Amino acid sequence: MPAGDIGEEQIQPRYQEIGEWLVEECSRLPAGTLLPSESQLATKFNVSRMTARHALEKLRESGKIERRRGVGSFVADPQLHRREAVLRSFTEEIAARGMVASSIVLDMSLVVRPSEARELGLDPKSTLIAIDRIRCADGVPVARERVHLPEEKYRAVLDRDLSAGSLHAALLDLGATLAQTRGVVTARLATLEECNLLQVEAPAALLVETRTVSDSNGVPVENTETAYLGTRWAIDTLGAVTPR
Repeated sequence: MPAGDIGEEQIQPRYQEIGEWLVEECSRLPAGTLLPSESQLATKFNVSRMTARHALEKLRESGKIERRRGVGSFVADPQLHRREAVLRSFTEEIAARGMVASSIVLDMSLVVRPSEARELGLDPKSTLIAIDRIRCADGVPVARERVHLPEEKYRAVLDRDLSAGSLHAALLDLGATLAQTRGVVTARLATLEECNLLQVEAPAALLVETRTVSDSNGVPVENTETAYLGTRWAIDTLGAVTPR
């Protein structure tokens, strides 16, 4: 056989064949649908379970499917997009997409945390309100959010039900004017605790946004760290190109 003919009849790796079939299934099935297991795929395509596992892992890495520990693989929800330049609460972002936002409140307490106090322009020994929540869209965990607020101004937040309500709405009710935000977005792998809380298998990539929101006078109101699952959240950006 001439050497040039070898590349014309490349045999597709079996895991890619399985992957293409799964992608087709994901395109026609609703999010949250249970997909065939490793053993079922191995039988269907007459391959080893290792090959089937490789196909599933490739799709998990691309965000097409999600694995839930002890349950199986599911069609993933589409990524939620947020415009980077617009200051909206998580509740508003989710509602704009026709979905319902909710939270699992892990902790609401009074703390002393010097670094967060400095971000809020306070004395390092100041008492802060700390709120730790899992943010969900239509009941599906999307992010872990940790917020710090000045206790002196916003102690009444502790009396609010933040499992269904918006923190920003509560702050507005208490007289805050949320006018501007500054922050940074980084990426890292989720800890085992975060994987458990967000109901995903490790390793899982996170987009971590740290931001400080200030009022119309430039006084900091809240400091927030939100760790979004990379497969469930994306940030859209818009900017001008510097002319040469």
